[in-house]
Amino acid sequence: MRKIGLIAGGGTLPVRIIEACKAAGHQITTVALSNHADDVLPFADAVLRMGAAGDIISHFRAAGVTELVMAGPVRRPSLSEIRPDAWGAKFLFRSGAGLLGDDGLLTAIAKALEKEGFQVIGAGDLLSDILAGDGQLAGPLPDAEAEADIRRGIDVLAALAPVDVGQAVVIQAGLVLGVEAVEGTDALIRRCGLLKREGSGPVLIKAPKQQQDRRVDLPTVGLSTVQAMIENGFAGLAVEAGGTMIMEREAVIETADKAGFFLFGFSPEAD
Repeated sequence: MRKIGLIAGGGTLPVRIIEACKAAGHQITTVALSNHADDVLPFADAVLRMGAAGDIISHFRAAGVTELVMAGPVRRPSLSEIRPDAWGAKFLFRSGAGLLGDDGLLTAIAKALEKEGFQVIGAGDLLSDILAGDGQLAGPLPDAEAEADIRRGIDVLAALAPVDVGQAVVIQAGLVLGVEAVEGTDALIRRCGLLKREGSGPVLIKAPKQQQDRRVDLPTVGLSTVQAMIENGFAGLAVEAGGTMIMEREAVIETADKAGFFLFGFSPEAD
């Protein structure tokens, strides 16, 4: 029997992981991060603040956990908000976390947990059906203009990856309408909805950054994302196959099909 520990942030992904582990007969111990993980609170074995890293590790060790998964969005706090314990303070000092981007910080956390003897795994290792497939996933196939916008978006994301900026870009007729930053995907969609031109709607392209640790921070889309794009006149969504998680898959596909909105998975080799 696998003994898995879950460090849970927001959203429903942690709940899905808990359900999948129980269905597979795995032992799962869940630590919900306080002020970040409301959806998972009813299922949590402990609720601990982010800065109490030593307590989190001790909790998992007491439960005999050998594998750790981190899932669910967490707002990056300021150093004053973290209030690190001794383990956390040592980690912040050694990693230079204050100078790291999001990708670098998450990778540093994963490496530190591995040094403590845990194997860090990804959500995709536990939820085999959550990763986007390749090709047409819902709605019509992208037309020639949308295909060109997808290729342009892939190139833009590849160029931005080294400076740790966002996981999504919006392209229309070859123009970059917006790049995801700290505001998140939904805010990016609303902003670009105000900037779109006449003609075929914009396309949102979403993919992991080339250097990021895919165990701890894969991009995620869900029903609210697709609904927001449809409401703002987007033509479709292109995601990296095998590198993007799709939540509420059946509802996403049904909504896209009804609206004539395309959902397309591109091969990682395309970038």
